[in-house]
Amino acid sequence: MTPFSYYQLYELHHAAVAPLRAAADAMKLALASPLNPFGQTPLGKNWSAGLELFERVTRRYGKPAFGLPTTLVGGTRVPVTERIVWQRPFCNLIHFERALDRPRNDPKLLIVAPMSGHYATLLRGTVEAMLPKHEVYITDWIDARAVPLSEGRFDLDDYIDYVISMLHALGGDTHVVAVCQPAVPVLAAVSVMEAKGDPYAPRTMTLMGGPIDTRMNPTAVNKLAEGKDIDWFRDNVVMKVPFPHPGFMRDVYPGFLQLSGFMSMNLDRHVTAHKEFFGHLVAGDGDSQTKHRDFYDEYLAVMDLTAEFYLQTVDTVFIRHALPNGTMMHRDVPVDPSAIRNVALLTVEGENDDISGVGQTEAAQRLCVNIPDDMRAHYVQPKVGHYGVFNGSRFRAEIAPRIGDFILTHNRPRPAAPEKARVTAEAKPKPAKPAAARAADTLEAIVLSAPKGAADDLKAITGVGPKLEQTLNAIGIFHFWQLAGLTAAQVEELDGRLAFKGRIARDRWVEQAVELAKESAAS
Repeated sequence: MTPFSYYQLYELHHAAVAPLRAAADAMKLALASPLNPFGQTPLGKNWSAGLELFERVTRRYGKPAFGLPTTLVGGTRVPVTERIVWQRPFCNLIHFERALDRPRNDPKLLIVAPMSGHYATLLRGTVEAMLPKHEVYITDWIDARAVPLSEGRFDLDDYIDYVISMLHALGGDTHVVAVCQPAVPVLAAVSVMEAKGDPYAPRTMTLMGGPIDTRMNPTAVNKLAEGKDIDWFRDNVVMKVPFPHPGFMRDVYPGFLQLSGFMSMNLDRHVTAHKEFFGHLVAGDGDSQTKHRDFYDEYLAVMDLTAEFYLQTVDTVFIRHALPNGTMMHRDVPVDPSAIRNVALLTVEGENDDISGVGQTEAAQRLCVNIPDDMRAHYVQPKVGHYGVFNGSRFRAEIAPRIGDFILTHNRPRPAAPEKARVTAEAKPKPAKPAAARAADTLEAIVLSAPKGAADDLKAITGVGPKLEQTLNAIGIFHFWQLAGLTAAQVEELDGRLAFKGRIARDRWVEQAVELAKESAAS
């Protein structure tokens, strides 16, 4: 059976069960009618549950909506509007505009969603968590079966060009977050921009659960790719879009194949989830039903990828390991991560990630050798899998605040390094300070066991986010006046206890705290 007829068979099956699906839906509505007493019997409830289950497992799920009509900004609920600000045949760039009463100087954040089968709405939770304190933009990739052949090809090089073009459109004060698959093209795009001295390179780059080097802790997905050559993928998983889709006759990697691969990795879990859903329907457990529907409405909605993008990605990332091997090219130009010097790098991984194993994303830290130590950080989130890296309660409580703090820390042009002081022959060493003076220069001299009255909002200091405020409170710093009076020795000691060294001087905490302490005293 040829790939073309295989996709046609999938379409034929979907069309064949459409009347049965419609009949099942109609019967379920009849059983749900209050005028039908049979629907309330145990047998009727079982029938109704079975009919809904049949309808859902045979349905083709369309692209979900982001569904984020509002967000909370500074304690006030404000409307959010989705607006397309940049458009190409295979991608729209969506801006989540917040209807603010007063302008805010929030960091500009570009979230690059994965182009790996699911829609960008899979990152709904990521967008929701970052919206309150950021101007959020997200890449909304287009289903390849919906793009006519007349629009041309789209491969990995085009993907990198798209990222560069979006960063140009947004300006040089942008921060970029790449979730999963786009970690490689985003790192490549930033490498190319830095090598050219592009002023629109982002201020920070956050890579989350991405396959930078799949030789590290290879997962089942990685081993499958390594065990086949590129011709096997071309012959077995590339198919032509059937009629009547707009992309008729385009070569694609079908979304239903990608979904089958994802589900087969945890098939027992999905079977159990649907068995439990049947039980919840019979028992009338509305909350559990809603959670199941919300998750699978998103998870089962998939899109096709262009064959050239899929094959080039498999060959570059999973077979040849071109980026970590130093052989990756972008349109005949070498991709050299060592060219990155001015973009801060944060890598995030999940302890139980079964798609991008621990260490695969951190590999970017070893490739970007010329990023200063105070402009890089790595974090592994305990007890989360792949999807927990960018969604869920632990993402909201642990990962998103860290990303926000990292962005705030580097949300300004890096200051020029001060000139080294000249040392003359006449210079004399300073006499050592007495013990009492040395004691006064330690943090112990200013920290408190509890705030004096109400604690100040340390987040008012540029560069201090929620997580960093918690860290300062844990140390014993609750007030602006404590930071305003820091000596050079105390700054050095406090700096050594923070996750990102150098931020106190870089963000001028002491100077900011002096002004805020004056305002606090005046009020």
